[in-house]
Amino acid sequence: MSHENLTAGQIADLRRLDVAHHLPGQSDYKQQAELGGARLITQAKGCTIRDAEGNEILDGMAGLWCVNAGYGREELARAAYEQMQELPYYNTFFKTASVPTVRLAAEIAGRLGGNLAHVFFSGSGSEATDTAFRLVRHYWTVKGQPKRTVFISRRNAYHGSTVAAASLGGMKAMHVQGDLPIPGIEHVMQPYLFGDAFGEDPAKFAARAAADIEARILAVGPEKVAAFIGEPVQGAGGVIIPPAGYWKQVEAICRKYGVLLISDEVICGFGRLGRWFGFQHFGVQPDIVNMAKGLSSGYLPIAATAVAAPIIATLREVGGEFVHGYTYSGHPVCAAVALRNLEIISREKLVERTAEDTGPYLANALTRLRSHALVGEARSLGLIGGVEIVAQSGTNRRFAGKEGNAGPIVRDICIRRGLMVRAIRDTIVFCPPLIITHAEIDRLVDTIRAALDEAAPVLGALPAAA
Repeated sequence: MSHENLTAGQIADLRRLDVAHHLPGQSDYKQQAELGGARLITQAKGCTIRDAEGNEILDGMAGLWCVNAGYGREELARAAYEQMQELPYYNTFFKTASVPTVRLAAEIAGRLGGNLAHVFFSGSGSEATDTAFRLVRHYWTVKGQPKRTVFISRRNAYHGSTVAAASLGGMKAMHVQGDLPIPGIEHVMQPYLFGDAFGEDPAKFAARAAADIEARILAVGPEKVAAFIGEPVQGAGGVIIPPAGYWKQVEAICRKYGVLLISDEVICGFGRLGRWFGFQHFGVQPDIVNMAKGLSSGYLPIAATAVAAPIIATLREVGGEFVHGYTYSGHPVCAAVALRNLEIISREKLVERTAEDTGPYLANALTRLRSHALVGEARSLGLIGGVEIVAQSGTNRRFAGKEGNAGPIVRDICIRRGLMVRAIRDTIVFCPPLIITHAEIDRLVDTIRAALDEAAPVLGALPAAA
C-alpha cells in the first residue's frame, strides 16, 4: 500500500493513533503527547527521506547510523521476496541452518580477516552485545578461570538498550532507570580529547586514557577481568574519535593481562570509517566483534557476534551446550538481504569510496565551519562526524546551565531546513549513507552553518559557563 498521497485528515488520524497506541524508542512520552504525534516518514530514495506532508529531508543520519547503501534498493527488496518464497523462516536450534545464513557467516568471516572465523546471529546490536557478554563468561568458565567475570567499558559508551548492554554502556541517563549497571561491570575514562582534556597533547592523552584501563584491571585484579569492550569511534556518545595510538595501546594492555578485546562495530562496521570494520582502520585485532546496522543497511533487522577461532576451539574441545539463542538468530530472509547488501557495498566500492573520496571531501568541507563563532571543533573520520557548539570559539566552554541547551536548538533548525541530524548534548552529529554525493555533502555542511547562523541570536542570549 502506497502512503504517498495521504490526506490531511489521514495524517491527523495517524498522528492521533501514534499518541494513543504507539510507544517509540528513546522518547519522552509526555513530549510525544504534547507534540500530538510523530512526524510520519513515508518514502525514501538515495539519501533523501520524505514525510507525509511532502517535505524532503537529506538524511544525515542514515536512518539510525545504518542505511549505508542508501534507500530504495530494489534488489534488496527482491532478495527478501525471493527468499520468502523459498524459505521464509526456520530456526537454528534443532541442529539446522538455512543456506543464506551459512553463506552470510562465511562472507562476514572473510571480511573480518584474521582468526575471526565464527559468527553467531541475532536481531539487533543490543542482542549482539548480550551474546558477547554471555559467551565470554561461558568461555572463561569452560577454560577453568570462572573468576574472570568482570567487564571493563568506558564512561559515555553506548552498547545497546537491553539490561546487559545498557550496563556495559556508560551513559548515566540509562543507568538511573532500572538500577543499572548490573554487577561485574567497571567504567573508565573515554578518549574524548575535546571534552575531557582540551588543549592536552594528543599523544599524552592517548597514553593517559589507555593507562586508565590498565589501572582498573590492576585494581580489580587481572585474574577477575574477562574483557574490555569499546567502539572504535563512539557514535551515540557524540562521535568521539580517539587520538592516534590509543587503540594500539589498549590492545597491548589487553594482551598483557590476557583480557579479551571486544570491538563494538554496530555503528563503525561495513564501511563507515573507510574500512570494512573500524578495528581495521586502527590496526588492532579483537577477539570478538559485534555488528548490526550496516550489515543489512537497515533494510531488515539482523546482527552478529563474530568470535575468534581459539575461543571456539576451547568450547568445542570441552563440549557442552551454550544455552543461548534467539528465535530469529540467522533468520533466512534477513541473511539473504544482508548478503545482497554486502554485495552492493563491495560491487560499488563504497568502502573504498568512503576512504578515498567522500570521506576526505567531508573532512575538507567541515573546515568551512571551524571559523564560526559557535564552533569549537568540527571533526570527522570517513563518513561520520560531529560539530561541537560552544559559547566561545577557540575554547570548549559551553553555554551556561546544563550542557545540552544549544545542541537541540541547532538540530531543530537543521531539520526545519531539510537536514536530518542528531544533537548529542551540544554536539551535532551525522553519518550519511555511503552513497552520498559531493553536492549532498556540501548541502549538509552548508545547512549546519546556516542553522548555526540562525541560532546565534537565540544562543547569544544564553550566558557562557564560568
